[in-house]
Amino acid sequence: MNPLVDVGIIGGGPAGLSAALVLVRARKSVIVIDEGRPRNRVTRESHGFLTRDGIQPGELRRIAKEQISAYPGVQFVEDTAVSVTGSDGNFLIQTGRGEEYRCKKVLFASGMKDLPVEINGLSDVYGKSAFVCPYCDGWELRDRPLVVIVKGAKALHLAKMLSGWTDRYTVCTNGPDELTDEQREELKQHGVPVLDSPIKQIESVDGMVQQVVLEDGTAVPCTGIFFAPKLAAGSDLPKALGCKVADSGMVVVDGLGKTNVPGVYSAGDAASELYQVVNAASLGSLTGMGINHDLISEAWYSDDKAI
Repeated sequence: MNPLVDVGIIGGGPAGLSAALVLVRARKSVIVIDEGRPRNRVTRESHGFLTRDGIQPGELRRIAKEQISAYPGVQFVEDTAVSVTGSDGNFLIQTGRGEEYRCKKVLFASGMKDLPVEINGLSDVYGKSAFVCPYCDGWELRDRPLVVIVKGAKALHLAKMLSGWTDRYTVCTNGPDELTDEQREELKQHGVPVLDSPIKQIESVDGMVQQVVLEDGTAVPCTGIFFAPKLAAGSDLPKALGCKVADSGMVVVDGLGKTNVPGVYSAGDAASELYQVVNAASLGSLTGMGINHDLISEAWYSDDKAI
């Protein structure tokens, strides 16, 4: 049995690593458990992070771990957390390799995971010329002809957003558009074509999209794609512990990452729908401070500190 540490962090992405940095600098002992399969591993570059714009996601993690490791009290474990039991002050994390780690607090920074999107050829271009976030990758596709694969209210929302980067895009809903008459009219007024034939194939060369071919024979030439991903929670463990979880899979937390379960916290994509590296790191930092505050308060008012 490993010794009791202050905080067990499940997930070693920007949120978990940012929290770890705050906590080790606050002289807390931390273990970071991560399986090494981040959602953004298919992405060549990460954007929007001040001083690290354009960095490879793996390099960002490498630098973070190197800097955090300069402080005492941190341990990195490449493994998968499969269960969390216990209660505030004494949790037990068990991993896929049969290891057990005890901690006073648990932070879930396990992010979200992509579910398969059944479109032929999408996996060939995802992370190379097909993306999900204009703030992350819109600059690289500015003024280019794009296809937007999305339906319903999200189609109108994404069309509005993309207008800041390019006015050359076609919405392909891959089946019934699920738009209201008002939404169709608004898109029409702004000159946005909407095609509802199912997508037959995304044609590409070395990951760079050439065109999107529809079942009705229409071919839409393009050099980039934005699409709405299908997401699920990166871990089911928060729900198993009794944490309140939204329909989207997001863990419900307060402003400092606290869940409704004492001693359990969540940060980053696992607890937010702002799926950007800089946001995840920010939320991880805030949650790290919140956890440290709780640990300090508990020690301050503990019976053995009473005069």
